[in-house]
Amino acid sequence: MVTEAKHDIMVICNYEKGGGHMFTIILYGLAGVLLVLSFIRDREKTKAALKKAWKALENILPQFLSILLIIGMALTVLNAPTISKLVGKESGIWGVAGLGVIGAITLIPGFIAFPLAASLLQNGAGYTQLGAFVSTLMMVGIITLPVEMKYFGKKAALLRNGLAFVFSYGIAFVIGAVLG
Repeated sequence: MVTEAKHDIMVICNYEKGGGHMFTIILYGLAGVLLVLSFIRDREKTKAALKKAWKALENILPQFLSILLIIGMALTVLNAPTISKLVGKESGIWGVAGLGVIGAITLIPGFIAFPLAASLLQNGAGYTQLGAFVSTLMMVGIITLPVEMKYFGKKAALLRNGLAFVFSYGIAFVIGAVLG
């Protein structure tokens, strides 16, 4: 059962060698069809939405490119054996803790975090370690903590981040048990 689930996830996420790009093609095709339908239904709203999307892309493009540059340089310096040694299965609790802390203090959007995790997985990182990284990255915000404290109060912000940090490790170990 676990092996089948792991295989299904690998195929869907396109990690399996020779797995093809069918999932990506289906998503792009569906988006294209829905865009055409939207354009047919209301041209002005669709044009306005596309302009808004373009502006949003322009706003995040500098951050996106700088993060991609950093990730590219890191993956150039760190080869697969090094990644495996630092954050692979054999890195154990230290690899999980290290990537969890890095995830908690890093501000990377999800659309970059998941491809980064896929690259690390392909280069030898462990499932538990990546689970901690992605979970803390998405749920814990050390960088955004001052803003969160301002709007929600110090106690609520610290409590939310603390519980999210602990919960992230729980998620990481479940991911490791199921997929690892």
